[in-house]
Amino acid sequence: MLRTLDELEGCTIRATDGDVGRVKDLYFDDKSWVVRYLVVETGTWLASRKVLISPISIGRSDWLDDIIPVMITKDQVKHSPNIDTHKPVSRQHETDYLAYYGYPDYWGGADAWGEGAFPSGLASGSRSEQDAFRVARESKHSHDEMVDRPKQDPRLRSSDAVASYHVHARNGDIGHVEGLLVDVHTWAVRYIVVNTSNWWMGNQVALPANAIESVNWLDATVTLSLTREAVKAAPRYDAKARLGRRQEISIYKHYGHPGYWEDISTRERDGSE
Repeated sequence: MLRTLDELEGCTIRATDGDVGRVKDLYFDDKSWVVRYLVVETGTWLASRKVLISPISIGRSDWLDDIIPVMITKDQVKHSPNIDTHKPVSRQHETDYLAYYGYPDYWGGADAWGEGAFPSGLASGSRSEQDAFRVARESKHSHDEMVDRPKQDPRLRSSDAVASYHVHARNGDIGHVEGLLVDVHTWAVRYIVVNTSNWWMGNQVALPANAIESVNWLDATVTLSLTREAVKAAPRYDAKARLGRRQEISIYKHYGHPGYWEDISTRERDGSE
């Protein structure tokens, strides 16, 4: 299920014993383009303090009332590590945060969330299973981490910040990022929504995230592996209508990319989730 930034921002986070606050921003990993945390403003009950909520905490939602249930308590949120949303989130802060909630690290595995595609997989196992995974992963990657310290640099980006970046195709500018479409099962960013009005009047396009070739965070630009002609000939995107699987198939077929859902389905059949 895909949700826009506008739909996600403003959703109420509901703990097992009451409402925590409203989503104000999303922090996503700039390597995998997966949302790692929801930034939540708590309101008067916690002096409007902003807190991080991991998708690992999120339970099932029907999305009818713009409520996102989380399997933690308000007291846990209250005593969670403080976060300064005006500064980059360090890997050490993430480690402290995940340890506080008893979650294993998500990085270092073969998939988006450790060894799986879904964040819930990091919450469902027993603590001993999680510890076994952590030990195996750290043993495998400890040498790489010692010789390549830059891997520990902050890699989390604000969805609000990226939602104005200029977008370049291989042969010219096409517009600016107007939004993101997030898969709320895996919390992967599946599409960037680009406003092409400066080049192609009155049109928006939903471009697969795997078409992103690079992002220059200093210059606030996104470079695609696509041409302007390919973008112009792509299926239209209607921001007022939900992007369904039929439309997704058309988009991916147009660009000649395999659908992300095919990979997930294969892993589910193989029992890797």
